[in-house]
Amino acid sequence: MQDKAVSIYLNDHLSGATMGVELARRMAREHKSSGRSAVLDSLAEDIAQDRRSLLAVMDGLDVAPHRYKVYAGWAAEKVARLKPNGRVHRRAGLSDLVELESLRLGIQGKFELWRALMPVAAERSHIDTSRLQELMDRAKQQMATVDALHDDAATEVLSGSAHEG
Repeated sequence: MQDKAVSIYLNDHLSGATMGVELARRMAREHKSSGRSAVLDSLAEDIAQDRRSLLAVMDGLDVAPHRYKVYAGWAAEKVARLKPNGRVHRRAGLSDLVELESLRLGIQGKFELWRALMPVAAERSHIDTSRLQELMDRAKQQMATVDALHDDAATEVLSGSAHEG
């Protein structure tokens, strides 16, 4: 039962990681001409590396990726783009806020994944606890980066809209 639970848990996180990579990359593309471009590009690459780290952990534990969950994560990110944002043909600042909040939740979940794997790593030699600690530290840095981006976007969007309407 434990092996099945680990497989389900890791595959659920792989689905979320797939969604996170897609979201981060799209956000980076959307902001290519903004002052946030370099930060978002770096964040997207870090998130993609973390997904590869998850796949390496899964491989070390002989957990096969479930393709349908990977596709579900990919598709969920595409569907999430359809949310109303107050504008019909172009992005609104509110989209940035919601996307940053979604990204933050995903990174928090990823942090919790690495933390949850610590006791598993103590039992199994296939997982390096020092690597998990590095991944947890990186997730904390990513959350701080997203928080700063969110603060800037919230000030820009919500304070600016208060003067418009």
